[in-house]
Amino acid sequence: MNTNDLRYVCGQAAHGLSSRGCHIGHYCQLNTYDYLADIPGCEKMTDLVEVQFKNTRKGYYHNLNGLALKKGDIVAVEASPGHDIGTVTLTGKLVPLQMKKANLKSQDDIKRIYRIAREADMEKFNEAKAREHDTMIRSRQIAKDLGLEMKIGDVEYQGDGNKAIFYYIADGRVDFRQLIKVLAEAFRVRIEMKQIGARQEAGRIGGFGPCGRELCCATWMKSFVSVGTTSARYQDLSLNPQKLAGQCAKLKCCMNYEVDQYIEAAQKLPGRDIVLQSQDGDYHFFKADLLSQMVTYSTDKRIAANLVVIPAARAIEVIAMNREGIKPDTLEEGGHKEPDKPLDLAVQEDLNRFDKKKKKKKKKKKGSKDGASAANRDGASAVHNGDAGAAHKDGASAGQKEEA
Repeated sequence: MNTNDLRYVCGQAAHGLSSRGCHIGHYCQLNTYDYLADIPGCEKMTDLVEVQFKNTRKGYYHNLNGLALKKGDIVAVEASPGHDIGTVTLTGKLVPLQMKKANLKSQDDIKRIYRIAREADMEKFNEAKAREHDTMIRSRQIAKDLGLEMKIGDVEYQGDGNKAIFYYIADGRVDFRQLIKVLAEAFRVRIEMKQIGARQEAGRIGGFGPCGRELCCATWMKSFVSVGTTSARYQDLSLNPQKLAGQCAKLKCCMNYEVDQYIEAAQKLPGRDIVLQSQDGDYHFFKADLLSQMVTYSTDKRIAANLVVIPAARAIEVIAMNREGIKPDTLEEGGHKEPDKPLDLAVQEDLNRFDKKKKKKKKKKKGSKDGASAANRDGASAVHNGDAGAAHKDGASAGQKEEA
């Protein structure tokens, strides 16, 4: 075994993981990390190989020729008719587990891998891929002219160019027998129509969600589970269709990720119709925080009045006491507690603190101002004449006389 295959790189494509088990290039969609890639002889445990084609289409094939395949190899596989070109995304022991996850029970329909793609195979493959966009635009116009209520979202040519798969979306059943005849005459290939849903279309097109990450359906999600508004209610989410809908205009798949935790947390809360009785009065359920397990009760059934926030365990304890005919003094443990002071700046500080205060000028008495100026004039004249001592005496005596 080559020692370079066992390198662990950090900060590159593998992000600190084994470089043999990580994705390669564009085929990171629906990638499965092969954590058994470093085990010697793991790829020889089975001849099954996972091959990925355009976007989210995958297939499983037998490596009957014993080819030394690894992740990222481009291979030619059996198709009907002809052959197709795909990229190896997984080998070894994990492939049967992936087949089990995909509910592929019968292995009789599994085709085989012919060879590693040659240069001539790649030329045909690139020529077929270059025709896909123009074929999609033209087929949409043909479907519109025939008056069919359908949308052709994508076209995928087989690797040898002898077959084309048209992926379409339709609300109801569509009779496309005439469409197949027209498409076969226009493009001179074998036509296969495949209906997909809105989520599958978003996975094939790709994009970014409101979370800032690439769409789950375009990266790792392959099987789609129905999503209902019940999941939003369990998580206390706003029932706003614009916020709950994803890129496909359906409810977001990520709403099902944490709903089980919310359901489990809701089972630990007391019933909403149970009234807690204490010496202070009766308290009705107002709201609850599922994750923090805190329940808010109000003395009024309809509005928020005298709200008390207690843990769910304390509420269950009070319910048990009420069943025994005991009413606690208060709902809180240890009696009443002073509410926390608000942290609002408008409450703590004066809003007028930014206003500039005008300085008031102090008015001096006219008599004192005249006496001081006269004394200063006498002293200044004396200094000017060169007799500083006399000026000091005259100024002091003048000041004493005026005070007398």
